[in-house]
Amino acid sequence: MISTSLPGGTWTLGDLTVTRFGYGAMQLAGPWVMGPPADHDGALAVLREAVNLGITHIDTADAYGPHVTNQLIREALHPYAESLHIATKVGATRDEQGGWPPARDPESLRRAVHDNLETLGLEVLDLVNLRLGNAEGPQPGPIAEAFETLVELQRQGLIRHLGVSNATAEQVTEAKAIAPIVCVQNMYNLAHRQDDELIDALAEEGIAYVPFFPLGGFSPLQSSELSAVAARLEATPMSVALAWLLQRSPNILLIPGTSSTAHLHENVAGAGLSLSADDLTALDNIGR
Repeated sequence: MISTSLPGGTWTLGDLTVTRFGYGAMQLAGPWVMGPPADHDGALAVLREAVNLGITHIDTADAYGPHVTNQLIREALHPYAESLHIATKVGATRDEQGGWPPARDPESLRRAVHDNLETLGLEVLDLVNLRLGNAEGPQPGPIAEAFETLVELQRQGLIRHLGVSNATAEQVTEAKAIAPIVCVQNMYNLAHRQDDELIDALAEEGIAYVPFFPLGGFSPLQSSELSAVAARLEATPMSVALAWLLQRSPNILLIPGTSSTAHLHENVAGAGLSLSADDLTALDNIGR
């Protein structure tokens, strides 16, 4: 059953209805997203509480850990409720130094999809995002060979829906010319507004936009402006940032991560803040 009590309501990814307030599992892995969590049972508890709250969109990647977050999701939630939808990413692996080297050749992508199926305990992946660029951000360049590999796996029945992550606007256009996509997952927040035009264009097409690092990259000046709005509302800066994202555009889906059930509840409550026109004007000036 889809919850109607979570802030933002729901969105449709292809034929899948998900809550706009979702959960990102990356923080469940160990430090620097490597190795197991310090509190294994606590990680399971967060995942179960997310579902108990009505969240039906969980974001993960087999590279987290690696394999750790997918294994935790399976242990905590399998067999999965029919309403729960898990999005994952392929296109990067981990090295021993904790880096994220690209792995977008066809063989690596096929292996990654099968690894995700195995670690999550699924026969079909609801949504697979092709991770592009590198740790520095999106990088220009053709994506046809990599994306067509995922399209072939989709035709084989292993993937329901496709998206792209860490992508330039040109790469989004290239992907859409090859096959339908249901989402774009990029860094975006109050201070990093480089995708404003892309978000609005995607909204017109009914394509979701999933921002990561919702508070990343603030300078002290920008942080003080955000803090001023938060103080007026007697809320935390994170709460204001999440609420702003939900009110920014109806196609924005949130996937804030946490390894704490208390923080999970705070995020849900914070995203439900109602921001006034004056609040929105003040916040809008941060990234301009």
